[in-house]
Amino acid sequence: MIRVLLADDHTLVREGLKQLLSAAPGIVVAGEAGDGDAALALVRANTYDIAVLDMSMPGLAGVDLIRRVLLEKPRLRVLVLSMHGEQQYAVRALKSGAAGYLTKDSAAAQLVSVIRKIAAGGVHISDTAAALLIGGSAGAGAAPHARLSDREFEIFHALVGGESVGDIAERLRLSVKTVSTHKTRILQKMNMESTAELVRYAVENKLL
Repeated sequence: MIRVLLADDHTLVREGLKQLLSAAPGIVVAGEAGDGDAALALVRANTYDIAVLDMSMPGLAGVDLIRRVLLEKPRLRVLVLSMHGEQQYAVRALKSGAAGYLTKDSAAAQLVSVIRKIAAGGVHISDTAAALLIGGSAGAGAAPHARLSDREFEIFHALVGGESVGDIAERLRLSVKTVSTHKTRILQKMNMESTAELVRYAVENKLL
């Protein structure tokens, strides 16, 4: 029996995934969480074979959540299920230790088979993500956003999504000064002068 932890901050999404997995022989949803902190607490307290983690949740999230979960249970297999396209997060998630990355729009068709594959020791990676990994995500020829560190990219994504520096600081449990410093570095690395330019870039590159 494959024991699955589902972590997603949208109750309807979680219920839909639960129904999908519960109908599959040999798979049981053994835990549910609505945010990253709750997911980490469940991982600490229980044993799961697969953790299906949303990439963007309140509190601990993204690559930080992947790393913390795997620090607690190194043998746990992590599948990232995200609304974000692969060009945004797939490579970062896989480099952080995830065994697979699946977008939510393809979950209904692929989730069960991908979970079985990962539980058996395999890795799920699309052709797009494979190309990004092989091509490298940094360097002189990389896209401007690919030059950002994981934390910088997380803050970049929050900024272009309309969050203020104060909101980001509170959500990520950082000081306002630290977030402001990250914002300055993001603008420098991407050779831009304002949040408006970052938003325009995000729209043009389908990063929203």
